[in-house]
Amino acid sequence: MDVTITPAALSGKVTVPPSKSVAHRLIICAALAKGKSVISNISRSKDIEATVNAMISLGAKIELVGDSAIIYGVEDPAESAYIDCCESGSTLRFLIPVAAALGVSAEFYGKGKLPERPITPYLRELTKNGVTFDYHGTMPFSVRGRLQSAEYELEGDISSQFVTGLIFALTLTAGQSRIKMLSPLQSKPYVDITIDCLKRFGADIKELDFGWEIKGTQLQASDQIIEGDYSQAAFFYVANALGSDIEINGLNLSSVQGDRKIAEICSACVVRKGKEKKIKPFSLDCSDIPDLVPVLTVLASFADGKSEIRNVARLRIKESDRLSAIAECINSLGGKVKAYDDSLVIEGVKSLSGGKVDSFNDHRIAMSMAIAAIKCTDELVITGAECVRKSYPDFFEVYNKLNGRAV
Repeated sequence: MDVTITPAALSGKVTVPPSKSVAHRLIICAALAKGKSVISNISRSKDIEATVNAMISLGAKIELVGDSAIIYGVEDPAESAYIDCCESGSTLRFLIPVAAALGVSAEFYGKGKLPERPITPYLRELTKNGVTFDYHGTMPFSVRGRLQSAEYELEGDISSQFVTGLIFALTLTAGQSRIKMLSPLQSKPYVDITIDCLKRFGADIKELDFGWEIKGTQLQASDQIIEGDYSQAAFFYVANALGSDIEINGLNLSSVQGDRKIAEICSACVVRKGKEKKIKPFSLDCSDIPDLVPVLTVLASFADGKSEIRNVARLRIKESDRLSAIAECINSLGGKVKAYDDSLVIEGVKSLSGGKVDSFNDHRIAMSMAIAAIKCTDELVITGAECVRKSYPDFFEVYNKLNGRAV
């Protein structure tokens, strides 16, 4: 699907969609808890559907009713499970150790770039503690055995998803376990979300100087409401910084989401001179907020000077190589972005031209370019724009309700 956008500032009110990060975690918590839970305010993106279907395959009972999920936790785990992760890295990396902790023989499938994303820490650590892999560098692959409580060592610079997956799993094992970090953890706020969600269901987790201590505990059912997603709100915050007038609703101001930082970033870099807004250049370490990088690159492209985004090498193994993808998109419209191994350097310009850009089958690239279109001088065509269904299925409908012109 191609979307053609005629440049126009956005205005109106938006209620941001529920947090995908929180939704994954609350659904998994409820599916592992004893009894019936109701998780409300769910947005049915492809990634969330993948996690719901995966937990059903492992033995949970889940009924989707409107924007809620009625979940009965796993009582008798399945002997074997087929788990189609689609393109969801969260589903894959969260549930490999969970399946093993439940003693389920599981086959994992995926598509797009997902089969290329590494699971190396699990291959090393889980096989020391009761798990066998039939893995040949891609998907499908299978996992067998039962995960045991133990001390696990993980690198902090690959993905926080490995930490989250192990924390989930170790709540299911008998006894006490530890996760020891071998290097500083990047994207730690995502692990903070995991622990916050698990504690709502009664988990016993203690943060240590270099990791966590997890006590095996029977999680208890709990009704929960999913809060708004700051990573999706980021598109509207940047739109406002670029001259739009959007009232952004539905956010938890005390959220543990790391992407809450988008509000602070936009506030700090927008300077008003009379009626005119100018964007100050910025230098950011984005190791804890990687999902914000594509749209922050758009923001930096209109700054009055040179900006730098650092510690983002992991973005090369997302749905696309996000560093190369966002640089190629913006440069094709007259921007000035240089992508390095672990950083982006952006020289601000007054405007971007119109033209055609590829989404690279990456939802965050597509939505970022829709925001860039606000400041283009001519129509912008985004190819493969259906990829927004991965996380924000009605993004372009919302865009148009805000007086955007996307067809």
